[in-house]
Amino acid sequence: MRLGINLGYWGLGMDADNIAVAQEADRLGYSVCWAAEAYGSDAATVLAYVAAKTERIDVGSAIFQIPARTPAMTAMTAATLDTLSGGRFRLGLGVSGPQVSEGWYGVKFDKPLARTREYVEIIRKAMSRERLVHEGAHWTLPLPDGPGKPIKLTVHPVREQIPLYIAAIGPKNLEQTGEIADGWLGIFFAPEHAALSVDPLRAGRAKAGQTLDGFDLCPTVNISVGEDVKAAADVQRPYAALYIGGMGSKDKNFYNQLARRMGYEQAADEIQEKYLAKDYAGAAAAVPHDLIDATALLGTTERIADRMQAYADAGVTTLTLAPTGFTLEERITALRTGVEALERAGLA
Repeated sequence: MRLGINLGYWGLGMDADNIAVAQEADRLGYSVCWAAEAYGSDAATVLAYVAAKTERIDVGSAIFQIPARTPAMTAMTAATLDTLSGGRFRLGLGVSGPQVSEGWYGVKFDKPLARTREYVEIIRKAMSRERLVHEGAHWTLPLPDGPGKPIKLTVHPVREQIPLYIAAIGPKNLEQTGEIADGWLGIFFAPEHAALSVDPLRAGRAKAGQTLDGFDLCPTVNISVGEDVKAAADVQRPYAALYIGGMGSKDKNFYNQLARRMGYEQAADEIQEKYLAKDYAGAAAAVPHDLIDATALLGTTERIADRMQAYADAGVTTLTLAPTGFTLEERITALRTGVEALERAGLA
């Protein structure tokens, strides 16, 4: 099992620290460094900067938002980043959510599965450097009855195929991800509930005539290091409350639905009710300790090593760590602990 690092969003006052974290992860042998985007910093610019400041570690988008870019633009960006980084780019995609898609980008959040499938098809066609022709429900290239003509990508990526990942939570999206992608970006993944994600992914691979061999299962997992497990879990509460309670609308919150599928229906209701009422402290307090402990790495090196073994046993191939400390020292400590724990578990 390999390790990754997730820098999250840029522009939160820790930008210089983020570069130091990426460079330390590079030195320690981490496999990939991911950066995210929502409605603040874009991931492409950040990844270009990180790639310029590192030597060996891959850089990946977790995620490029599908409503933010045309598929051809995403193919151009991926090819450019792969070239600039010397073949170290990984393309992660996701549909985002209705509030961001419609409120920020002005793109209707409809038929996300069909849109994703078509988006990936166009990207793969463009990246193959064949002339781009596509007729679909969401995109037609070139536009008919106009001056447009089939064009092919002029940039030559370092690799023939750039690894393509999809962030997916729901069962149908997971199945499609297994069918059309090279890897999966997960969140709030608990080894004890691995079947909720792995079974649909495996079904999708079977549809494509493939198995999970060679398919990268890559969840992002928060990590808090310390002797006091409860205190380490409490640091995670605002993060869990934000996603389960406030990410998306009351009727369409994918993270809330995931918590329900994991058996936390009552807690999911309470967290969302309090968060939407702007009782953020109450929402954080309502997150069950067991839910945090199941979906994060908490405690000492020995305890984290045990949990890493559980992730490996569940089929995870790249475990992406998200250190939750607010100081550079805390984040570097988490990085180093991750390597020590992986070695202790015999997974390095």
